[in-house]
Amino acid sequence: MPTEALVHSQVPGYTPRRGKVRDIYDLGEQLVIVATDRISAFDYVLEPGIPQKGRILTAMTLFWLKWLGVPNHFLSANLADMPPEFRQPELEGRTMLVKKTTVIPIECVARGYLAGSGWKEYQATQTVCGIALPAGLQLADRLPEPIFTPATKAISGHDENISFDTMAQHVGRDTARTLQARTLDIYRRAADYAETRGILLADTKLEWGRLPSGEIILIDEVLTPDSSRYWPKDRYHPGVSPPSFDKQFVRDWLETTNWDKASPPPPLPAEVVAKTLAKYQEALDRLTR
Repeated sequence: MPTEALVHSQVPGYTPRRGKVRDIYDLGEQLVIVATDRISAFDYVLEPGIPQKGRILTAMTLFWLKWLGVPNHFLSANLADMPPEFRQPELEGRTMLVKKTTVIPIECVARGYLAGSGWKEYQATQTVCGIALPAGLQLADRLPEPIFTPATKAISGHDENISFDTMAQHVGRDTARTLQARTLDIYRRAADYAETRGILLADTKLEWGRLPSGEIILIDEVLTPDSSRYWPKDRYHPGVSPPSFDKQFVRDWLETTNWDKASPPPPLPAEVVAKTLAKYQEALDRLTR
């Protein structure tokens, strides 16, 4: 298995739109999405990449899309179904051919536990995205029931949590209600399953798109460690931030450095790269095997 990280994909004759992790190639009515080995934190892409991370993210997404059985954008992960220029060994296992949609510009977040930006907001207001929560909750506490906490999709900088009413102003109330119901349904089902595998799904972020027919379908990555907060159940204790299977490990390391978060970040040490890869791989193994 290659030890070199694929940081940028290159396909002759095509110019991708590069996100923080994914390279997206426009084929007209379809897209090809390549999950690279880039890793980001605090809105910076870090160096070096995490070898095989893109393949792990793709395998996780494919597993969940099949398991969930909801309408989605996936067409094929077989390079033979894509233009010949994509048939490169380095793209195997990290590439998806998908339907092209009009992306609904809202990050649809479901939370079952109090963590991250939700915890920060709760400490100040006892609410998360305008949803009132009981007093006296601790960091990482399980919420009485999962909540839907949308955010605006930021081109640069942090996504901004918004209320349901604000979301409805952006996309219409019927669409907002549909996305709320579908997002919470996926979260509840996935969280119940993950717990049987010894993993707590604290929260997740989903994206949705609209086909020319008007149908709304699930798009992008789904329930990966990049888009979700996964905790080992046997090490979970309310009141402290549990260890996670996501890039929180990288964020925590960065916090130990003198980096000012306003200049290029320091390179990741080899041991941080190795431990990050191990965490992603363990999450995939636990959930899918």
